[in-house]
Amino acid sequence: MVRGKTQMKRIENPTSRQVTFSKRRNGLLKKAFELSVLCDVEVALIIFSPRGKPYEFASSSMQETIARYLRHTKDNRVKPTEQSMQWQHLKTEAEKMLKKIELLEVSRRKLLGENLGSCTLEELQQIEQQLERSVTRVRARKAKVFKDQIEKLKEKEEVLAAENAKLCEKYGLLPGKGSKEVNENEEANDESNPSSDVETELFIGLPEGRAKRIVQPNSTD
Repeated sequence: MVRGKTQMKRIENPTSRQVTFSKRRNGLLKKAFELSVLCDVEVALIIFSPRGKPYEFASSSMQETIARYLRHTKDNRVKPTEQSMQWQHLKTEAEKMLKKIELLEVSRRKLLGENLGSCTLEELQQIEQQLERSVTRVRARKAKVFKDQIEKLKEKEEVLAAENAKLCEKYGLLPGKGSKEVNENEEANDESNPSSDVETELFIGLPEGRAKRIVQPNSTD
């Protein structure tokens, strides 16, 4: 005879319900025992009958297993009241942060010269003073940056001068003497060159022979 599929609903017949409870209770206790033996795990099972009679199985000690379970879940469980309080606190903090962000945005716009129509004279003076302080800090920072750059350039100059002195010492030159010797050599070459002593004279007029021929006819007159 083929057994039909059991419907998952409450058995209305009390006798059938009691028989089913007894069979399945024993089967569940047996499965718990087999699980503890086969898998070497700690198992605790508690069942209450419809009349309130308890049935239990524990692979070791029921009290120790329950205490272990409570210790394990103590930190993970949060009471509903505590959870709601934490949620309310987070909500309040979020609202405060939104208000601060709005105030900072309004202040930023005013510093940029926007939305000044609703500002009073006192607020405008405060904005002006704040801008003056900001400009003072910017100028101070700018001066410091310039000073640091100048110090770095001076340090670089000293390093280059030291390297130049080492090179001059290596090649037997005095610092700054190389260019002077080049100039002296050029002047010596200019003096030794004969072409530098040649003088040229510019004469404007007719050649000498032709000038005599032109003068002689006039003398006959």
